[in-house]
Amino acid sequence: MRHAKFAGRFALLIVIGLFGPPGPRPSEAEEPLNLDDFQLTFAEDFNTLDASAWGENGSRWIAHTPWNGDFGDAQFTDPMDGFPFTVNDGILRIEARKDADGKWRSGLLASTNPKGEGFSQTFGYFEARMKLPPGKGVWPAFWLIGLDRSKFTSEIDVIEYYGRAPGEFSMGYHVWRPSNQHTTDGHLTNVPEGSLSSNYHTFGVDIGPQKSTFYLDRNPLWSFDTPPEFHMPFYPLVNLALGSGWPIDETPNPSYLLVDYIHVYQRKNLISAKND
Repeated sequence: MRHAKFAGRFALLIVIGLFGPPGPRPSEAEEPLNLDDFQLTFAEDFNTLDASAWGENGSRWIAHTPWNGDFGDAQFTDPMDGFPFTVNDGILRIEARKDADGKWRSGLLASTNPKGEGFSQTFGYFEARMKLPPGKGVWPAFWLIGLDRSKFTSEIDVIEYYGRAPGEFSMGYHVWRPSNQHTTDGHLTNVPEGSLSSNYHTFGVDIGPQKSTFYLDRNPLWSFDTPPEFHMPFYPLVNLALGSGWPIDETPNPSYLLVDYIHVYQRKNLISAKND
């Protein structure tokens, strides 16, 4: 994601070359995530879709980044009848397609509007269950942005997927500053080739006061020390972008990202401490 999504080939360099040695993996003793320790605080099951361009009608979702910083080689489009968002049987479909004029259009959803209104949460477990599109040039993502961007932008990429590499996906975090001082780290995960497009999987991150952990199908993959810049509310975004510096001349037209749900949980002990 360049401010919050990567731009152009910078994204590729970050993923494969500039992270340096990967951060420590969770210990082998760490078990899969136990949601018994959490309380559900945000449930979007896409039985319907409450979305507008900018939240002008008080909708739950807006169709652009709140700071009007859209990205990629497909224009994020205001919701229209049947495009780029449709819901059917509890599944959100985000469609990317090329218009008759040769211009690609697609969709993004964010849970906070430009005024900061909407859903956001400090700490907790953020999860999306999705089936990713196959094909070169697709660039789907589920990610989080810190609510207060007055001094810096905090970003967590729960999953970024590049269709040119169907056997891997990346996760990571960033603190973007106006001074161009950029704090970042991340992890590349190998998976059976094509498995993220053939089946649904859950992608999640548990943000804690001291440590944060990324999960695939609720199994821990990679942890990092929570930066102080992450002690603020975050809100989720989901999108199907194209490009990121890779050609899109072979991208399937249309392409679809399928989202079963987006859920957010809070640890019960943090809720209890807040209420004391």
